[in-house]
Amino acid sequence: MFETLRRYVPVLDWGRRYNREALQSDMMAAVIVTIMLIPQSLAYAMLAGLPPEAGLYASILPIILYAIFGTSRALAVGPVAVVSLMTAAAVGQVAEQGTAGYAVAALTLAAMSGAILLGMGLLRLGFLANFLSHPVIAGFITASGLLIAASQIKHVLGISASGHTLPEMLGSIWTNLGEVNPITLVIGVTATGFLFWVRKGLKPLLLRRGMRPRLADVVQKAGPVLAVVVTTLAVWGLGLSDRGVSIVGAVPQSLPPLTLPSLDFGLLTALFVPALLISVIGFVESISVAQTLAAKKRQRIDPNQELIGLGAANLGAGFTGGYPVTGGFARSVVNFDAGAETPAAGAYTAVGLAIAAMALTPLIYFLPTATLAATIIVAVLSLVDFSILKTAWTYSKADFAAVTATILLTLVFGVETGVSAGVILSILLHLYKTSKPHVAEVGLVPGTQHFRNIHRHKVETDPAVLTIRIDESLYFPNARFLEDYVLDRVGTGGPIRHVVLMCSAVNVIDFSALEALEALNHRLRDMGITLHLSEVKGPVTDRLKKTHFLDDLSGQVFLSQYDAWVALTAGPPPMKSAE
Repeated sequence: MFETLRRYVPVLDWGRRYNREALQSDMMAAVIVTIMLIPQSLAYAMLAGLPPEAGLYASILPIILYAIFGTSRALAVGPVAVVSLMTAAAVGQVAEQGTAGYAVAALTLAAMSGAILLGMGLLRLGFLANFLSHPVIAGFITASGLLIAASQIKHVLGISASGHTLPEMLGSIWTNLGEVNPITLVIGVTATGFLFWVRKGLKPLLLRRGMRPRLADVVQKAGPVLAVVVTTLAVWGLGLSDRGVSIVGAVPQSLPPLTLPSLDFGLLTALFVPALLISVIGFVESISVAQTLAAKKRQRIDPNQELIGLGAANLGAGFTGGYPVTGGFARSVVNFDAGAETPAAGAYTAVGLAIAAMALTPLIYFLPTATLAATIIVAVLSLVDFSILKTAWTYSKADFAAVTATILLTLVFGVETGVSAGVILSILLHLYKTSKPHVAEVGLVPGTQHFRNIHRHKVETDPAVLTIRIDESLYFPNARFLEDYVLDRVGTGGPIRHVVLMCSAVNVIDFSALEALEALNHRLRDMGITLHLSEVKGPVTDRLKKTHFLDDLSGQVFLSQYDAWVALTAGPPPMKSAE
């Protein structure tokens, strides 16, 4: 019983071994991540179309719940750019931004996402994330980064603009360029330039000045906080809010409130698909980061338990005035580099953010939204990676087409269309690749019992025996392809009397493929040709034994291809080679 409980509540496992050394490492990591998260949480809430405090609320209880149920030692959970953008796109379709209904829809979306993730985890459906291929995910994230950056230009310029797609955003910005506030523009551009410099140039400068690497890291991560402090003081001291500079304004000075998601059937129906997409994208992003960081310390991540951990975190956000959350790449790397040893580092970060929500919110009244926009722009442009296009073009034209299509569809039609198309493209790409499996005619390597492609190696063949190696499982998309390939090959004439299907790479033969093999067996028999199988795997053989196929097979099933060669060839075979 305890073992089962420990599997679903990992804190019961690592918590027993918690010591003072781990406490010190986790506390240091928590301080650094808290400094980073305060401006990020405020900025991402604005990106989601929510009040700034929603970002803080979404970063407190969700982090604690993930620390209890998650398996990653370094993953930092909270609002992230892509999910914030998807939240704005989804909620904007059912409620008007700035209304109470908008906030209720956002927390309802979080609760729905949490329920979906939790259900997937309990049903052990973590494998479903594999249906999103890496090229498609890379394309979607790149396009989302561009959309997010474009959506913040209006705050840097100090103008009103709208739109959820890149053409809509750019068109709206162009139309309202005459409203640019020069002071806001100076603040936004200066903050953006400063934050870019902090990312690339501040740490090397501090190291050259003799600062210790750990302290230099802390100062670098505090760069956004410095931008917030300086621009807030400037707006307050110079009275810039009276000159048209948009500011955050009053932020409630409190801990996250207890909230209840809406149970309105119409709202739940409208948000179901977005909640599902957010769940899948959030999980893929989170598990990718968690596994990458875990591998560096030879730790193990349980994808199904990660679903439960993220599900609990999103349920926590839904009941405490937040919105959907997931594991963030940047803050997780910072957490890892800062020395986090256990998920407790996240819990300490939540305490720090709770203190900020209680004590620091009055200090950000004059914080300009242009600074928050600059924080978002600098953070998300690191997500944009066009090198994936060159890599995909060089390696696989099909993957290049999938990446390009995902980027264009996301930019032109919005994030929901983009991610939906990404899922469909991932599945279609897999079906396309497996619908035409690699099939090789093989022969015996002289002096061995190994068989290789006749077009790549010098091998021995027998004109009466055609041996074909199938390098893919046989199922409905490719069943007819194999049948046509074999019939075309034997139809060219020649003294072929035996066809051997070498099945060493076949892990599955589904019902459609079984019917295709039965048809092939009958066609070849009518042509006076015997069909044989070799190197059939045990599970595949077990499935075939449940049918009449093996009884009707005109030839034999050989344990190895060499056994088939010895049994079917007569005398020393002629030599045939090809380069």
